[in-house]
Amino acid sequence: PDLTPAERRLIEEIVRVDHAGELGANWIYRGQKWACQIRGDRATAAQVEGMWDNERHHLNVLTRVADQHRVRPTALYPVWQGLAWGLGAATALMGKEAAMACTEAVETVIGEHYDDQLRALRPLLQKPGAHPSLPLLAKVLEEFRDDELEHLDTAVEEGALKAPGHSLLSAVVGAACRVGIAVAEKV
Repeated sequence: PDLTPAERRLIEEIVRVDHAGELGANWIYRGQKWACQIRGDRATAAQVEGMWDNERHHLNVLTRVADQHRVRPTALYPVWQGLAWGLGAATALMGKEAAMACTEAVETVIGEHYDDQLRALRPLLQKPGAHPSLPLLAKVLEEFRDDELEHLDTAVEEGALKAPGHSLLSAVVGAACRVGIAVAEKV
């Protein structure tokens, strides 16, 4: 069966914003790893690399889903790349705890975002004759959400809450993520 216009719009919005988010996550971790290496913090660089591996997988999957559904990527990729790398590098240059606070803030917002998307998909999944790609997309979102929440747990375990100015840093990074999500859904 063909996608209904409502299903198509929702898939386009979900895939575009999530693809943009995974691009951003890849560049944040790239910036963090670079800064950790500059600081000589091999242990944190290795932790960042492990989380980055998940994000690479997420990006590869979402790229395939975007191609399958002919969803154009965000037009803001060059902006995302620069801002995300800068955020990752800047927080990691401030120290391990600040890098982890950045990860904690990002993953908190992203976990909530995936939950919102799953709630938006639920009514379409419950309709008789729902397009078969919808339950597959829901499974991908659940898997990615769970991975992001593992990154959140790792960040907290590794000292995110001890970062200087944690509350302010977390609020700024979280707000930036929310703005990025709102923009990437459309642009």
